[in-house]
Order: sequence, then structure tokens, then C-alpha cells
Amino acid sequence: MRIGICPGSFDPVTLGHMDIISRACKIFDKVIVAVPVNPDKRASFTVEERMEMLRTVTADMENVEVDCVRGLLADYASEKHAAAIVKGLRAISDFEYEFQMALTNKKLNPEFETLFLPTSIEHMFLSSSMVKQIAGFGGDISHFVPECLLEKINQRLCRTAD
Repeated sequence: MRIGICPGSFDPVTLGHMDIISRACKIFDKVIVAVPVNPDKRASFTVEERMEMLRTVTADMENVEVDCVRGLLADYASEKHAAAIVKGLRAISDFEYEFQMALTNKKLNPEFETLFLPTSIEHMFLSSSMVKQIAGFGGDISHFVPECLLEKINQRLCRTAD
């Protein structure tokens, strides 16, 4: 069984994330969508909330499992017998950081490969940070996040003027 891991903060889940996950499902027998536990990063949603959102939006994807990563991704990949990590790239600026991470993971786990998927053109500009900023000002994020999560995300991120 060929296993791929799609790691990410998913804070919150966007349509860009869903694009990469659904495309990975066509390549691998099993896709683990992995949310890292990172105490140094201040997230808008807890790890548990992000995992629940991911389970909701991937419920109809039979070969997807949602999990969290506590520790190094290279160790996690070895433990799960994964063939590769799958990362979406929006722009050339993403590549430099992701390439550095891929080389580091390869050094830590030589059996581990990284597969880069270019984001679909309609999601090329999209990031969780952008969604948070738009929602924070009460903007319409309905074109950027899965419809089933829209209310939950807006409730958390929308700051109304007092």
C-alpha cells in the first residue's frame, strides 16, 4: 500500500488544501492528512478543532485518514510506513522553504520522498493567513473555505467593530 502524508497547519482548512488532498488521493492508496502539534505557533483553532474540520471535509474520501504529528515529520513518516510527503506549492516563494524542508526530511529519513504539487490556478493566491485576515475584518470568505465550515470559521475569526 502506497501511503502519502499531507501535512499542514490547516488553520483554517481552505479550498486550496482540499485541492491538494483530493489530488493526492488519486496518487496514493492512503492519504494521511497530518496536523502538527507546534507549541511555538499560535493557532486560531486547536489541533483537535482542525482535525475535526478535516474529518468533516474529507468524510467522503474513503482513502483519507486525519491524524496529528507530535514530533518530527520524518519520524512520523517512518512510523506510518509512508512513501512520500505531499506539499502544495502556490508560488516560487513557497518552493525555497519547502525544498529546504524536503532536503532536511530526506537527511533524517533517507527512505522518505517529497512530492510537490502545484496548486490549481484558482487557488494559487489562497492561504490560511489570507482567510484569517479577510474574516477578521468581516469580509466574505465563502469563496475560500469549504461551505460546511464557513459558519464555524466565521464565528471564530470574525471580529465585529464595537
